[in-house]
Amino acid sequence: MSDKQKTLKEEVTLSGIGLHTGKEVTLTIKPAKENTGFVFVRTDLEGQPHVEADVNYVTTTERGTTLEKLGVRIHTCEHLLAALVGCDVDNAILEMNSAEPPIMDGSSKYFVEAVEKAGIVEQSQNREYMVIKEVLSYVDPNSGSEITIIPSDNYEITTMVDFGTKVLGTQNATLKDISEFKDEIASARTFSFLHELETLLDSGLIKGGDISNAIVYVDKELTPETAEKLKKAFRKDDVSIRPNGILDNLTLNYPNEAARHKLLDVIGDLALTGVRLKGKVIANKPGHFVNTQFAKKLNRQWKLQKKKNVPDFDLTKEPVYDINGIMKLMPHRYPFLLIDKVLELSDTHVVGLKNVTFNEPFFVGHFPKEPVMPGVLQVEALAQTGGILVLASVPDPENYSTYFIKIDKVKFKRKVIPGDTLIFKIELIEPIRRGIVHMQGYGYVGDSVAVEAELMAQVAKTKLD
Repeated sequence: MSDKQKTLKEEVTLSGIGLHTGKEVTLTIKPAKENTGFVFVRTDLEGQPHVEADVNYVTTTERGTTLEKLGVRIHTCEHLLAALVGCDVDNAILEMNSAEPPIMDGSSKYFVEAVEKAGIVEQSQNREYMVIKEVLSYVDPNSGSEITIIPSDNYEITTMVDFGTKVLGTQNATLKDISEFKDEIASARTFSFLHELETLLDSGLIKGGDISNAIVYVDKELTPETAEKLKKAFRKDDVSIRPNGILDNLTLNYPNEAARHKLLDVIGDLALTGVRLKGKVIANKPGHFVNTQFAKKLNRQWKLQKKKNVPDFDLTKEPVYDINGIMKLMPHRYPFLLIDKVLELSDTHVVGLKNVTFNEPFFVGHFPKEPVMPGVLQVEALAQTGGILVLASVPDPENYSTYFIKIDKVKFKRKVIPGDTLIFKIELIEPIRRGIVHMQGYGYVGDSVAVEAELMAQVAKTKLD
């Protein structure tokens, strides 16, 4: 699967009824620029206000997820968002002339078909991922619902539901990869229990309810009075119960359709996190409240990661250069060679590693009772890493040296002490011209920035005697 962002090739329009508002609505899904995400636009309101698909705008989660920004609401957004994520789309403008997308058949199927009809195009910028490195969980103490994410190379989801009724007991559903969404999850329809349906009808909700867009599980006696209410609400001459305990309005697409629809809701609600996830989600008795509370937790974690600007490095993979390879490139030797490995190397960036040990010669005299790596040596290690970026590109690196011209915007953000592993990342600020190299460098310890600096150096041929 490509790591470039994607959007629609052209716009596409659907029309239908909003499930809870009962209003006719036209939805137009339009292409959007990179890094736009998903943005709802209310074309029926003055100024056509925008509401971003952002979990921080979630206000209510009863019978669906509602967003609200500056008084402008978007109801039941999760089925549409799940379809966009399931179709591998990153950016889209979602124009609506009402507050709620059309319910269609209660699933994501028609949205998926519309996106496929419009076509999908790759964009120039790379995607960002929130890579899950440790277990994160949210538990709702009131309902016992729990949602957890654990490390995984893919975005996987498992839902486990237990409604405690004879007609619909325990069900599970699993999506091993988001690419399987269309075939495995998209056509799973929303559902309700008969007792809930009565309450919703009495409360004036589900005005857009139709016998074809929701599975109704009959968990109580279907009295003549209830049957009359349903016939009127669904504009049907008669209603009855199938042997499998659902109203006779439709046939199940899957035996575990309820669990699959809950999985669909999890994908739609977690889309509000605002970043693609690499992790396995395990949701026990999920619902819109626990889903969106968990999305808020992930969103906070993601913002913290972004603020720290810590890249994802794989310290276990084979290095580009080990210490012997580095010594073939660099003129430095003990005790002044401050890089142990090169993990990554391209035309524009390099990632180096230094294991800081108590045996470093500078610890003997630099705060021996509380050893701290001198800041100037951290900057020197940054510079040496930058030198590798340059010297690796010339055929005879042994004949060249790299000299500082300028060090600017240096910041030290935490102590570096024995036992730390320093990861240095250097990126070119502009292309190398006439031997002048302009670089931005960062040094990380764990998930924190320890040092950063802007460096300028000159690459010069070594004068031979």
